[in-house]
Amino acid sequence: MAYSLPPEDQIIFSTKDSSGKIYIREQTGFYQRMRRALSWLLMALFIGIPFIQYNGEQAFRINATQQTIELFSIILFPQDLLIAALLFTLAAFALFYVTRLYGRVWCGYICPQTVWTLMFVWVERRIEGNHNQSRVLDNAQFSLNKLAKKLAKHLSWLLIATLTALVFMSYFVPVSELYLAFFSLQASWQVYTWVGFFAMCTYFNAGLIREKMCLHMCPYSRFQSAMFSTSTKLVTYDATRGEARGPRKRHGDKPANLGDCVDCNLCVQVCPVGIDIRDGMQYECINCGLCIDACDQTMSQFGYAKGLISYAAEQNSRSNLSGHLIYAATILVTVIAIFGWGLARTSTELTVYRERNALYRVTADGVIENTFTLNVINKTKTARQYQLQIEGMAHSQLNSNATLSLQPGEQRQFVVSVNTAEKPAALFTPFKFILLDKQNAERIAGVSQFYSGNTAAR
Repeated sequence: MAYSLPPEDQIIFSTKDSSGKIYIREQTGFYQRMRRALSWLLMALFIGIPFIQYNGEQAFRINATQQTIELFSIILFPQDLLIAALLFTLAAFALFYVTRLYGRVWCGYICPQTVWTLMFVWVERRIEGNHNQSRVLDNAQFSLNKLAKKLAKHLSWLLIATLTALVFMSYFVPVSELYLAFFSLQASWQVYTWVGFFAMCTYFNAGLIREKMCLHMCPYSRFQSAMFSTSTKLVTYDATRGEARGPRKRHGDKPANLGDCVDCNLCVQVCPVGIDIRDGMQYECINCGLCIDACDQTMSQFGYAKGLISYAAEQNSRSNLSGHLIYAATILVTVIAIFGWGLARTSTELTVYRERNALYRVTADGVIENTFTLNVINKTKTARQYQLQIEGMAHSQLNSNATLSLQPGEQRQFVVSVNTAEKPAALFTPFKFILLDKQNAERIAGVSQFYSGNTAAR
């Protein structure tokens, strides 16, 4: 059965044909300088954060073996990762709000896919020449010159990808061990496996599939248009001013029947996703502003006013005040929740479990005894000593060692016994275990119940 496309007016959504390679033309200008500055900042943070030291140790590290995150003087355990959810929520709402204001500027300026793709394109231009020379090289017959340039390009890409993967691994393996062991071939096979895996991901994403990741694989490109409004500033072509387009002499008078667009196609040649912004708003556009730089350069050469392509909105953003207030309120609530989590978090966690095999015992002296297991976690990078106390139950005493010690980041279980010479009237008597941190006087409470065995109290 033959397949045929429906009429264009019946197509709700379609994707761009990206089967061919896009030869991106290099461009300079205001927005390119802004992106380069942000890219350098992003890469400096990405590379430099693992090298930050705190008390002789890596300040930030994800310890996959112990399932913890080490952050300066604190250690985050899985039960603390509510803060990660809150931070991701804050970042998401901030991204959504920026998208509402300026469209996909995240994609165009600081998305790692864009940053590394343009880095790979820069390397390609240094080796193969400009975009036209690169196209000619791809279409040329096999030769030693072509082989040498292709090998140099792909080996350079692989080197950058490997270094990127190595930096990424330094968030999991201490840098004091990783780099020396890796280059001296002393690292574990797991390290080499993961570095190879992430290197190949970087190589394919930034070098081979490039814009296809943005066009067909990134989920953000699919739902970001739902956050646009008439006040969103998007890269827009001024068709009223630009049409009808057509070539003309650079220093001559503008023909009366033509607009300002000289139909040079530079806006298409510099686009990382290969679209023509003059065709109107398209979901593929990542709002990178490269076409603005190219068009402004052309307008200057012809003596026309800049801004034929620019960031523009249908109406002023102040007209939708309620939308701004909703985003502001959501972000504020998330920030308050983050501060609340920080104030409520303790540097030690105490969990109390009752002995399940024997609810209680009566000693030869007639003393009733209950046994408990205390699970204690030291969430700091310093050793801690605690004084264990009991509160809330009269005539009770601790029949165990009252001093507990934990090493940095250590989690231990302590079995303790509590007894009372006077049998409580109630079957269950609530009380508290109190851990008093000897170093900073912090009090950590764990609630439990003492079982008396007095069935008549039911």
